[in-house]
Amino acid sequence: MADKRWIPETLFDDLGFRMTYRVDRVLYEMHTEHQHLVLFEHPFFGKMLSLDGATQVTTKDEFVYHEMMTHVPILAHGNVADVLIIGGGDCGIAEEVLKHKSVKRLTQVEIDASVVEFSKQHFPEFTRPVFRDKRFELIIDDGMNYVAKTERRFDVIIVDSTDPQGPGKILFSHKFYSACRRCMTAGGVMVTQNGVPIFQPGELKAGVKKFRKLFADGTCYIAAIPTYVGGHMAMGWATDNARLRTTPVATLARRYEKAGRFATKYWTPEVHAAAFALPRFIADLVARVK
Repeated sequence: MADKRWIPETLFDDLGFRMTYRVDRVLYEMHTEHQHLVLFEHPFFGKMLSLDGATQVTTKDEFVYHEMMTHVPILAHGNVADVLIIGGGDCGIAEEVLKHKSVKRLTQVEIDASVVEFSKQHFPEFTRPVFRDKRFELIIDDGMNYVAKTERRFDVIIVDSTDPQGPGKILFSHKFYSACRRCMTAGGVMVTQNGVPIFQPGELKAGVKKFRKLFADGTCYIAAIPTYVGGHMAMGWATDNARLRTTPVATLARRYEKAGRFATKYWTPEVHAAAFALPRFIADLVARVK
């Protein structure tokens, strides 16, 4: 019997370690115009999607990332009608956004059409409800190009990017965040994925520094996502309304009820509020940013 294939997570090669995942079966593999994509079955995590050696989504723990990137900004804001997603071709975040009754329109800008088509085939649990919803609009374009030129304005912008390498690098730039601010409504919120602070402190510091040059409030909140190795994942937070991140639990609970009290597996009003209570080493990291 041939040896099983193992797929490495190469994101932290420069730190001297790799995580490797045993492959039960490769479901799909290709080099797209922009990236190397592989989808495989793992005995514990289920379907796993990797782009350029970095795990993007698994069926076992996708709910943590998708819920926290979505429900935190929408329910902190409290009056969201128009949402923009940059990236997120698997449509996991789009599915969560559309659970909110207040959302009148969701626009998703994805650079790579093949990722969306791939997700329609392999992640129908995400894509099917999204593409059936008349509030959803998909635009195949470079995210930087879109936010620089659009005349639309958004209450929440969710940047569901890969790590700052390859085509995703521009989505961590001052130029990009400045363009996002231009197309946000007054008091709007932008959230981003900002890596794992214990392994990628520079990424978090750089993000928060750029936020603070553009917004009244720039910080992060956290979630624990097993396949994003390193304990805490930081989600960047940028808004001109500094009160939003201290929205009381009771207010969040009322907004959740009004939204329809849809099922969640990670997000709760209490977890939402607690996510902004940063462990000391992360709080110190953010506090030192000028």
